[in-house]
Amino acid sequence: MSPTLKCAVIGSGNIGTDLMIKAKRMSDVVEVVAMVGIDPESDGLARAERMGVATTSDGIDGLVAMDVFDEIDLVFDATSAAAHARHDEVLRAHGKQILDLTPAAIGPYVVPPVNLEEHLGAPNLNMVTCGGQATVPMVAAINKVAHVVYGEIVSSISSKSAGPGTRANIDEFTETTSKAIEEVGGAEMGKAIIVLNPAEPPMIMRNTVFCLVETGDPEEIERSIIDMVETVSEYVPGYRLKQKVQFERLDDGAPVHIPDMGRKFTGWKISIFLEVEGAAHYLPAYAGNLDIMTSAAIKTAERLAEMRVTA
Repeated sequence: MSPTLKCAVIGSGNIGTDLMIKAKRMSDVVEVVAMVGIDPESDGLARAERMGVATTSDGIDGLVAMDVFDEIDLVFDATSAAAHARHDEVLRAHGKQILDLTPAAIGPYVVPPVNLEEHLGAPNLNMVTCGGQATVPMVAAINKVAHVVYGEIVSSISSKSAGPGTRANIDEFTETTSKAIEEVGGAEMGKAIIVLNPAEPPMIMRNTVFCLVETGDPEEIERSIIDMVETVSEYVPGYRLKQKVQFERLDDGAPVHIPDMGRKFTGWKISIFLEVEGAAHYLPAYAGNLDIMTSAAIKTAERLAEMRVTA
């Protein structure tokens, strides 16, 4: 069996276009053979045509009608949570596996450095969100050595890197990322916030992670965090700590009320400050939110390709 995984990308906006370009430039395994949009004038479809990728502006129905459809092993969905529900229904009916880059969360969450091997056989794999891909590994790293009682993340991205799909999915972003903090990261409770930063010149993607742990050794926790940063940076080279991990001891004299959990807390408050510089495959390097999402999707797809070869 050929190691090449033939794929289609639905969504010719920022994320879908970056994904297509990244696959073409960076992967010997993931072959994008079709690009699907709904705007025939979109830059993504024009770029796909120039790169020799078959295109349609007739959405999911246009994809199914394409000559190349029967050859496709995997479909990346980079549209919106609302649109993904129908895409999932149609693609499953045709036996196509799906990597969902929207926050629809129909399938199980996949964050490659944490749980890549757990759900590869699922018909639909959800890549959470850009903020989730950046921060859930940090929560999981802490939880590996000290149980996380509460995890809160704030992702700040440039307004210029947020396309219509991202803007339409703010509520879904916060809900899906919060759940992934708990289900993948291991926190008892998770909370997520996204900020679209209009600053000029555009700001690089920044992520802040706050975690509360009742017990744990700060040195061991910091080592686990640094190890995880190195793991993520293997497939997202622009992923890095912005500064040293911060630890604050909250003792019995200064308990902190944990929102919605109905209890007070004493222990360690851990603060992690990250930035993600994009590879500038499509938008400039400030758009790290594209890079971490599409890089995670490519890494997952490459693992799926390996499975097909060894099956």
